Amino acid sequence: MEDALGSPLYLTLMVGPVEAVPAPKPVMDALTSVEVTISATGTSGFQLSFTLANNSPLQTVFLLAAGAPLPLIRIILVATFGGLPQVVIDGVAKHTELVPDAMQGSSKLVVTGEDLTAVMDLVDLSGLPYPALTPDLRVLAILAKYAVFGIIPEVVPVITPDVEVPVDKIPTQKGTDLAYIRQLARDAGYVFYLEPGPLPGTTQAYWGPELKMGVPQPALNVNMDAWTNVESLNFRYEPQNAVLPLVFIQDQTTKAVLPLPIPPITPLNPPLGVAVPVPQKIEELKDTAKLSPAQAIMVGMARASETADVVSAVGTLDVLRYGQILKARQLVGIRGAGLAFDGLYYVESAKHQIRLGEYKQSFTLKRNALVSNLPAVPTVGF
Repeated sequence: MEDALGSPLYLTLMVGPVEAVPAPKPVMDALTSVEVTISATGTSGFQLSFTLANNSPLQTVFLLAAGAPLPLIRIILVATFGGLPQVVIDGVAKHTELVPDAMQGSSKLVVTGEDLTAVMDLVDLSGLPYPALTPDLRVLAILAKYAVFGIIPEVVPVITPDVEVPVDKIPTQKGTDLAYIRQLARDAGYVFYLEPGPLPGTTQAYWGPELKMGVPQPALNVNMDAWTNVESLNFRYEPQNAVLPLVFIQDQTTKAVLPLPIPPITPLNPPLGVAVPVPQKIEELKDTAKLSPAQAIMVGMARASETADVVSAVGTLDVLRYGQILKARQLVGIRGAGLAFDGLYYVESAKHQIRLGEYKQSFTLKRNALVSNLPAVPTVGF
């Protein structure tokens, strides 16, 4: 069941305990607004607002089941724009809030939830053993349990696998599945996040280095008269935030500890501009001395990439004017902002705000340098 939010844009809401199905017409008719926040590395969330009459069956559907709280409710939102369906969020409801309106004889129901990482954070499995498994294989073993939710692992092997000999030591899980996966990612200098889609009911689970590269999305235009496709765009340049990580590598023969600085520009974090500022602070990562050299370098590269983004931009746009949905975790170009700020950026976060006849987004962009290193940025998507 689809509800037109303004041609050529449609929103599909799917609801269910594990396998979500299209919501019935009364649910779609009651839906008044949707907000979805997508974060590049953290947990993504959503909020749905419904208008309910006092005798609406939705109060029972969402709040009660034989007098007890409902079990896990899965919610999938699909936006169809220009005939192309895109999964905006795939998650579960965390809590609901009902606000009665005595004057109008109706209520406002707000359903708040998170992406499917919430399912991985329910049970503490501390002590679960993983004998003779490298960190990436442990992640694959954990994610296999969530295949019922359509989660498809995309796991990048660690550069230097460290396999414990079972007779000496067996690695065990600490905390929930989500907490342990994120800890393994931090130890390897990696990130972990869920990317919904490409098909409704499927989700890509990425565990690997954060990659700020790829095919850019259509350019965001500012100060270009009829070509302007953003409503607002503000820039900040903060070179004082850049840090030069100092990792420590221990020589296995002499046991001497050697410091190694990690520059802000690495193969995993290529320059998105010409003028890369020199880091003004040095940060010692002393815990890296107990890691292998390759692992220590990966941790240092992750920290350097995390602090290297000295240029940021925040703005808003109308999806109908922009021509497509701006996606987080991808590159996008900017034109018309001037020599210093034009060029490619990494979309750090994107917030979707959907109402009847309206689809707007607010976003945060980042990059590690000033002045574009490209003669021109793409104006259309690929």
